[in-house]
Amino acid sequence: MSAIPPLLDHLVLATPDLAATVAEFARRTGVTPAPGGVHLGLGTRNHLVGLGGRSYLEIVGPDPEQSEPAGPRPFGVDLLAGPAVPTWAISPPDLDAAIAAARERGHDPGPVRPMSRRTPDGTVLRWRLTDAGDATGLVPFLIDWGDSRHPAASGLPVAPLLAVSASAPDPRRVRGPLAALGTSLPLTPGPAALSFTLATPNGPVRFG
Repeated sequence: MSAIPPLLDHLVLATPDLAATVAEFARRTGVTPAPGGVHLGLGTRNHLVGLGGRSYLEIVGPDPEQSEPAGPRPFGVDLLAGPAVPTWAISPPDLDAAIAAARERGHDPGPVRPMSRRTPDGTVLRWRLTDAGDATGLVPFLIDWGDSRHPAASGLPVAPLLAVSASAPDPRRVRGPLAALGTSLPLTPGPAALSFTLATPNGPVRFG
């Protein structure tokens, strides 16, 4: 099994303090994440790092310049005590076909909804995604960037992804949905947790 999941679009590193986590990431890796943009109305913003190829890391946290959102911020950032890896995303060639195929195989990725983000240069990126894959975060959500420029193609600083791994109380219950989505994860028995390792100027660095 590949150490990098097939169809990987991005990994999420969520934090209650975006500035502190970006600074700590830069200190540990020697790579400074680039500002990604603002999720208007959701109360979050992000910084990005390329992982090699068409994959990237999203570091996301509360945006102090936005007013309090109407609902909870994405990825439960308000409830976190520190940085965590809550979930990940895959980008199949055809989002709607992938959803239909997954449902036929017994896994429902959930409804599709549109989202957008304003980049620092004022560009608005628009995409479609499914709801979070499952309560553990080990089953990915699906994303389709449509006509928007993919974040990994925007000249990001790069820290190549070496591996993604996970543990689950019952790995068999996770492998079924992963297979239905056409992807996979190296899984070991244990508490539900997701981690990844990057190649950096400071050597391999693990998160999660």
